[in-house]
Amino acid sequence: MDNKQQPKNAVHLSEAAQREKALQVFAYVVLGIGALSMIMPFLWMITTSLKTLDAIYIRPKNWIQMFIPTMFIWDNYAQAFKVVPFAKFYMNSIIVGIAVTVGQVFTSSLAAYAFSRLEFRGRDKLFFAYLATMMIPGSVTMIPVYVLMRLFGWVDTFKALIIPAIFSAYGTFMLRQFFMTLPKDLEDAAKIDGCGFFRIYTTIILPLSKPALATLTVFTFMGNWGSFMWPLLVTNSVNMRTLPIGLESFKTQYSTDWHFLMAGSVMAMLPIVIIFIFTQRYFVESIKLTGVKG
Repeated sequence: MDNKQQPKNAVHLSEAAQREKALQVFAYVVLGIGALSMIMPFLWMITTSLKTLDAIYIRPKNWIQMFIPTMFIWDNYAQAFKVVPFAKFYMNSIIVGIAVTVGQVFTSSLAAYAFSRLEFRGRDKLFFAYLATMMIPGSVTMIPVYVLMRLFGWVDTFKALIIPAIFSAYGTFMLRQFFMTLPKDLEDAAKIDGCGFFRIYTTIILPLSKPALATLTVFTFMGNWGSFMWPLLVTNSVNMRTLPIGLESFKTQYSTDWHFLMAGSVMAMLPIVIIFIFTQRYFVESIKLTGVKG
C-alpha cells in the first residue's frame, strides 16, 4: 500500500511544482511588461535629448531607430544652459528642495516625538485635528496662503517657496506611527541617567528612526522637486523660477525645442535618481519594519 501511494504523492508534488513554476513565470512576464511600459518613456526622453530637432520629427522606420539615434548630439545638454538660464533654475530648485526637506523632516520629527512620547492634556485631540488638515485639498488653501505671502511681502522670494512647505501633517503622522513602535525601555533608561526630552529625541529617537526619516526625506524632496503650481503662483521674475517652471521656457507660442526640453528633463531627473540610490537601503528597511509586529 505504501509503495502504491508514494508514486501518487510524487505525481501530486510534481504537478504542484509545475503549477507554482507556471505562476512564477506568469508573474515575471506581467512584471516585465509593466516595467517595460514604464521604462519606455524614459528611454524616449533620453533618446530625444540626443537628437537634432529635425531628426525628432522624422518618422522612424523601426523600433531601433526610435530609441537609438543615428547620431548622438551631446551638445544639446550644453546648449540647454545657453538657451535659457537653466543653471539658475537648477540652483533655485536645489536650494528650495534641500531647505524644504530639512525643515519638514525636522518639524515633523519634533511634532511626531511630542505626539507619540510626551503626555499632555488634549494631545490626541490636537493630533487628530492636525491630521484632519490632510483632508483639505491643496487647491482650497492655496489662495489664502498666497494672500498671506503677499501681506508679508514674501512673493517672489525664497521665503514663499520654502516656509509654507516645511510643515507636513503627513510627515508628522508617518513618523509618529514609527516612533510609537520604538521600545520605551531605552527612553526610561535615559531618563534615569538624567537625559531631558530634547536629548532623548536627538540621541535615541532619531538614530533609531533612520529608515523612517530616509523615507520621509525621499518623499519630501521628490514632491518639492517636481512642484509646479505653487512656484508658478508665488514667483514673478525669471531669476526665482524653479526647474518645473524653467522647463516651460523651452516652449514658445509656435514651437517647442524638444531636444533641449528633453535634455533639461534628463538633468532634472538626476537628483531624484541619486537620492533614491543612496537612501534605497533605508527605504526598503522601513517597508520591512512596517510589517513587524512587536
